[in-house]
Amino acid sequence: MGLAIGNESRDDYLSLELTATALKLVTEVRPVRPGEQVLVTVDSAGDMRAARATAAAVQAVGGVPTLVSYPTLPEPMSEPPRPLAHAALGADVWIDFAVAYLLYSPAYHAAVANGCIYVCLTGMDVDMMVRTIGRVPYAPMEEMARVLYRMSQAAATIRLTSPAGTDLRMTVDKKGDPFFEEEKHGGYAQMLGGQTGPMAHRESFEGVLVFDGAIWPPTEIGILRSPVRLVIEGGYVTRVEGGAEASIYDRWLRGFGHAAAMLVDHLCYGFNPGVRRPSGRILEDERIFGCVQLGIGATDLGSPIHSDGVVLDPSVWLDDEQIEEAGRYAHPDLARLCREMGVAGY
Repeated sequence: MGLAIGNESRDDYLSLELTATALKLVTEVRPVRPGEQVLVTVDSAGDMRAARATAAAVQAVGGVPTLVSYPTLPEPMSEPPRPLAHAALGADVWIDFAVAYLLYSPAYHAAVANGCIYVCLTGMDVDMMVRTIGRVPYAPMEEMARVLYRMSQAAATIRLTSPAGTDLRMTVDKKGDPFFEEEKHGGYAQMLGGQTGPMAHRESFEGVLVFDGAIWPPTEIGILRSPVRLVIEGGYVTRVEGGAEASIYDRWLRGFGHAAAMLVDHLCYGFNPGVRRPSGRILEDERIFGCVQLGIGATDLGSPIHSDGVVLDPSVWLDDEQIEEAGRYAHPDLARLCREMGVAGY
């Protein structure tokens, strides 16, 4: 990501708004109960201000915060330092601000199996936290997630196109996606609001996928300067075409020598009103309002990596019904929720 040095780097930047946002995080977004053990982690590339404010908010509502900072790992999903991994086993809630996120890492899997709720806020800084949590009407955004998920799961097929050249089809898997099911028990991952998606049969993805917003990882890319075109056959990336960034992405994907690293993992819709353009921080980029995001690399099939890319201004059809046109939600139920979220133009 690019860093603009200015007011946003000062400790008092949005400090009052940050305090209110951190309290909203632990009361509305991920409610913390009195006595719960809450681990807050941030790597050396993350924003300690966001982590400190969250730990303080946990303390304020009666939780027991433990704040851990550590060196940034070379790649996301890597095993963190052993003391952190052990701390995660004792946590009821784990809020992770690390840029090199620990989602899908061995420590993550062990903590979730032990009943921990892992909240992935990878790379979140003060500005992002205030925009995507503090200033967002969370209730209608969460309702948008439920409505989009149910609509998509009710369809048999989904078609996705974009002005940059995407034309991709997939078949819906009726068993559903545990990430977006309403009832969860035991340990699980919780993501930042403003994203949902169907469960699709991975091998059913077929066509052309063009990322034109952002890709991350690898760390060498982030915001895209030119589109990256992926040819998808039977769910697998068979060709990567484009300019310099496409070459970087192709070498990175193939460099792991694992078939599952080339497999399309998921499709999600982005609709966080606080995100209107790419920033290079994937947590918010994949929630750009009106975008579609796809993941490459099926970790549950052994892929050593997982990468996310963003399609801007997409059009989406559920069977024969168009629900989005050029980045604007067209279905009346979705348009109503956009109005409730205060999105301009609805």
